[in-house]
Amino acid sequence: MSEGSAASSDLAVRTRGLTKRFRSGQVAVAGIDLAVPRGAVYGFLGPNGSGKTTTIRMLLGLVAPTSGEIELLGQPLPGGLGLALPRVGALVEGPAFHPYLVGRANLERLDAADATTDPRTRAARIAAALERVGLTAAAGKKYRQYSLGMKQRLGLAAALLRPRDLLLLDEPTNGLDPQGTREVRTLVRELADGGTTVLVSSHLLSEIEQVCSHIGIMSRGNLLVQGPRKDLTATGRAELRVTTSAGQAGHAAQALEGLGLAGPTVRETGATAVLSTELGEVAPEKVSQVIVSEGIDLIGLEVRRPTLENLFVELTGEGFDVAR
Repeated sequence: MSEGSAASSDLAVRTRGLTKRFRSGQVAVAGIDLAVPRGAVYGFLGPNGSGKTTTIRMLLGLVAPTSGEIELLGQPLPGGLGLALPRVGALVEGPAFHPYLVGRANLERLDAADATTDPRTRAARIAAALERVGLTAAAGKKYRQYSLGMKQRLGLAAALLRPRDLLLLDEPTNGLDPQGTREVRTLVRELADGGTTVLVSSHLLSEIEQVCSHIGIMSRGNLLVQGPRKDLTATGRAELRVTTSAGQAGHAAQALEGLGLAGPTVRETGATAVLSTELGEVAPEKVSQVIVSEGIDLIGLEVRRPTLENLFVELTGEGFDVAR
């Protein structure tokens, strides 16, 4: 399922054998081959401590890899950092700003430090970035008075001070309330629609499922799988659940077996029974047709498609945060 064979020109981010081993001997990232297509929203999934942040820091030149290759927007690193980084926006591990400066002044200092920006458009660009993340009203408030969610918003504004070809966002919804989280999702979609490639790391499956076109799953420093989200979930097994009256459970089980759906499990709850089995290649419409034609009460029929949570648990055997 790896996209490592994609042409380099089609990828905004490409790594080969990217590894980070600390002096203690701990391997934080173990030889991963990232392939982030241009224009994609790439969900970089994994629990805290799986190596996501270390990987992003290596992509930005903040941490030197122990071994491996990195290519960012077609530029090999570290030699091409000067050409690539002006086209990259990032939010990593919580932004750091001057606590006694107001939000707008913090952005002014950041923009002034970037020799590639135009000072004549600074005020307009800062105002636009603040509005985009919902901080216009708090632009004159000191950073030390910001809540965690406001700090995250200011970090996003900093990443959006100029048009970017690539955004690397590490846990961008950290500290945000549900409304703020929805706004970030909308923003990511808008950026992607405008042609920006977005790599967004998260330990929240529910957020990734709603916004990402591509997925990479990390666990213990290893990239377990990556590819288009729809392709990854399509490889799992769909589960069929048929609800009937408890007295007809045996008859229903025989009908399912007659369709080649062997070994349905039966769970009775009072007057009803739920039969569960792997759907396989049988169409759900065929199942309902046979159940009804056999004179069996069809109280309910449900097909549970594979989710990212199913895929993650199947690959790693670990649980995962699926909501805040």
